[in-house]
Amino acid sequence: MHTNLFKSFCYIDTFENTLINKLSKATSVIYRNYKKKLDINEIIKIKETCKKKGIKFYLSNHIKLAIKLNLDGAYIPSFNKKFNFKSYNFKQEFKLLGSAHNLKEIRFKELQNVNYIFISPLFSSQKNKRGLGIYKFKNLMKKTNKKVICLGGITNKDLKKIKSLECNGFASISFFK
Repeated sequence: MHTNLFKSFCYIDTFENTLINKLSKATSVIYRNYKKKLDINEIIKIKETCKKKGIKFYLSNHIKLAIKLNLDGAYIPSFNKKFNFKSYNFKQEFKLLGSAHNLKEIRFKELQNVNYIFISPLFSSQKNKRGLGIYKFKNLMKKTNKKVICLGGITNKDLKKIKSLECNGFASISFFK
């Protein structure tokens, strides 16, 4: 595996200028907040900050808005079972990211034609006590031809383990904070 192909994704749920500014260009930002109403001005602030840093920016669960705001792509959570966006006109660089927790959801994300599948949770955490673990994760990863990103319970000490999985990267909330 080439290390320059290894990607990292940082989930945020609010505009945090200092957090975004300390991220490397190799780290992409995914705005994901299901608790409050979407604030377009906040999305634009995040987009502008990411653009200044040369960081890719993805919006969760709002594909039309991501296209309209000319973002780098959109993130489709595992609970989103829609297909109607397949007819949207995406620019060539626009990427779809999708999360899955099992083989059925992986197949669904393939039907949604995502570019990357985030398989979670890899490790158990305080929030999710039942992580897949290395072996189940590798087994799921082998069942798709899509690029795979691991997600869930990732700490600094897990980076070597993650790179040994030969996945395409990792995503986290707490890792970057």
